[in-house]
Amino acid sequence: MRKDKINYYLDIADAVRSRSTCLRRQYGAIIVKNDEIVATGYNGAPRGRKNCDDMGSCKRELLEIPSGERYELCRSVHAEMNAIISAARDQTIGSVLYLAGRDYKTGELLTNTTPCSMCRRVIINAGIEKVISRVTESDYTVTDVREWIDNDDTM
Repeated sequence: MRKDKINYYLDIADAVRSRSTCLRRQYGAIIVKNDEIVATGYNGAPRGRKNCDDMGSCKRELLEIPSGERYELCRSVHAEMNAIISAARDQTIGSVLYLAGRDYKTGELLTNTTPCSMCRRVIINAGIEKVISRVTESDYTVTDVREWIDNDDTM
């Protein structure tokens, strides 16, 4: 039985995730437009800087900061941002971003994968129309980015 296209792209995002250098949660993202992959990204330190896995520690982990808080202390650029940085804007307008994440320690799929508020802003400005996040090996959520614009919860 042939795999459906969405899970095919989510599998690719998960493969991209395998390049992540984060010691907490590893994410992979791909941007697809007109059924072609235009960019990929995974979370890791900015180019030329040491990654957490090179250093053997995560500052947020050492400080016991809960997931989703105090991102300014994180060394990594998020997967979504790295994918957007790698694409030209004309490639992101009207595109779909696929996102997959796993726990570093257990390798288990993260079932609540969603872009953080900073990434949401960048996704909106990039003109991406939908974000599809893996929930299980075959299930996923589809978010219309317009919802983030119409229901602005950042203030």
